Amino acid sequence: MARLDNTGKMLAICGGKVYTMDGTPLEQGCILIEKGKIVAVGQSLPIPDGCEVFDATGKVVTPGLIDAHTHLGVYAEPTEWSAEDGNETSGPVTPAMDALDAINPADIAFDDALAGGVTTVMIAPGSANAIGGQCVVLKTVRQATVESMLLKRHAGLKIAFGENPRRVYGDKQKAPVTRMATAYLIRETLQKARDYLKKKGTKEFTPDFGMDAVLKVLRHEMPLRAHAHRADDIMTALRIAREFDVEIVLDHCTEGHLIAEELARREAKAAIGPQLITRAKMELKDKSYRTPAVLDAHGVKFALISDHPVVPNMFLSVYAGLAVRFGLSPLAALRSVTRDPAEMMGIADKVGMLAPGRDADIVVWSGEPLEIASRVEKIWVGGSARDLSADNGGAATWQQK
Repeated sequence: MARLDNTGKMLAICGGKVYTMDGTPLEQGCILIEKGKIVAVGQSLPIPDGCEVFDATGKVVTPGLIDAHTHLGVYAEPTEWSAEDGNETSGPVTPAMDALDAINPADIAFDDALAGGVTTVMIAPGSANAIGGQCVVLKTVRQATVESMLLKRHAGLKIAFGENPRRVYGDKQKAPVTRMATAYLIRETLQKARDYLKKKGTKEFTPDFGMDAVLKVLRHEMPLRAHAHRADDIMTALRIAREFDVEIVLDHCTEGHLIAEELARREAKAAIGPQLITRAKMELKDKSYRTPAVLDAHGVKFALISDHPVVPNMFLSVYAGLAVRFGLSPLAALRSVTRDPAEMMGIADKVGMLAPGRDADIVVWSGEPLEIASRVEKIWVGGSARDLSADNGGAATWQQK
């Protein structure tokens, strides 16, 4: 599990504008950190004797940003065939695949993420298969082993609707050739998992890694993570989730603005993005930069995502700022890359807010974090301080203190 504890003396970050993500920002706020955890947040806090103090006067302080949908490490940079491990296209149903086994912890893009203030990422298999495999959540400080970066092992089961499975397997004249077949394969697998559960403890039972993964979905131990752009694909995903009484997060949700009332009625959760791309395929033709604002106005919970390496997740704060340009409030935009994705992924007890008991993942910005000119000036992950390289223009150079 990810552990970067600063086991030295207590640290106080004081004097800056602090976005706790739990109410109104604190002017001249203070955060106390000990052994990698936040122990107090407020204004005019008493500073213990011997406490190291970081002066954040004139700066803005936020939780580390969270990118709720990436392919970091499974499509490592440089992105060429030898680093492409996101899609196991030997078959369209591969729930046993685990992104953890494909992640290259040496991917330099982890450094870029940190340089952009992103401290936590969800990493998913690609979207070639109807069922692609299991997702994980990592901290973004590169370690010798991926296990040392791990925050949550079973974070979701990737499924995909729309053009991608049809294109990959239609070219092979193998199901799914149509959207009907994609939905069928997903339903069939969920039903097989139900039958598999009934056989447990009987002589007919044979262990199966894939079915064990799907059982975690049926038991509400992890959600379906559904790649869906078009409104009809979004609705198919929600329909299947309702039929099998499972949790689901809608990844991309490109046409969500067209069915916002329906998404609100169903209390849907969405991971929206990437926004800063062209309409490169037919299912993106009704893409709108106003989708986050529309969903927010209808009370739909969502996170903003990069889908790295589709667009670099180093600029997650910029994508949130773009949503503000098209009608989303600044606080809602910041929440969509901090508290909301943490709650969506079941890790809000650890990250996403500046509150006692949370990991000390903290970013100090030169200005308001969603303004394009603002830069990350200092960052702590698990209480461990990291100094940025001179210009934030490429891979970060880190020195642990």
